Amino acid sequence: MFSKFAAACVGAFALCAATAAHADDEKAAWRGPFGGTLSAGATFATDYSYRGISQTQRQVAFQPFLTYETPSVASELASVSGYVGAWASNVYFPPTNAFAEVDIVAGVRAKAMNEKLTFDLGYIRYNYPGTDDTLQFGFNEIGLVVGYDFGPVAISGAIRYSPNFFAASGNAWYKWAQIVVPLPFIRINDDVSFKLFGTIGNQSVERFANYGLPNDNYWDWQLGATATVWGVDLTVAYTDTNIDVAGCLNTYNCEGRVIFSVSKTF
Repeated sequence: MFSKFAAACVGAFALCAATAAHADDEKAAWRGPFGGTLSAGATFATDYSYRGISQTQRQVAFQPFLTYETPSVASELASVSGYVGAWASNVYFPPTNAFAEVDIVAGVRAKAMNEKLTFDLGYIRYNYPGTDDTLQFGFNEIGLVVGYDFGPVAISGAIRYSPNFFAASGNAWYKWAQIVVPLPFIRINDDVSFKLFGTIGNQSVERFANYGLPNDNYWDWQLGATATVWGVDLTVAYTDTNIDVAGCLNTYNCEGRVIFSVSKTF
């Protein structure tokens, strides 16, 4: 059976930590219906790395998104809002007809302690237009992301679960942690800022052979930096896994590489 692993999100900081990736940028927004807000944006990247594995055969990717968020319901302790959205990217899974990934996202966000503590309980439906239904590429995933901003450093962690992962590979869990360090001492003007980040994750898959894994789990990690220049995020990140070429179906889709991306929220 063809494996997504054989083809392989820019586990890029801009949003794949899956995806986290999907529509979590609050830098810009328009007024939406029912008192909510709309945000849209796009990323151009030199690779689409999903949890460390290339989805584009280490080729370029274009990734737009659109999100609607409801007005917040606030109390003295916390504020809560809901959101729905869509995120997409080109993919390259030879020899199938898959040419794109289109994800539908929905969830609930909560903020507490002067918005330093955040929670995001979300759902993602992964779709792959053009593929044969018998391949069973599409799947559902739910996840919880918790973060705290200490000021000098922000940390977050997540756990995500799919009852039947890509290519009917069964129960799958993904756990990851991230640290972000702003660099306010590097100052050019009010429209330019810098930060460093690092992530580490572990993906486990029940029927790992269906997914193309050599074992029932693997690790991925990323180290990078982002410069935000007049609202545009310029990111460079080193991404890698603990899977060798032989374990990656004799491809370099799991090997260490540097990924560049340019992102803008409108």
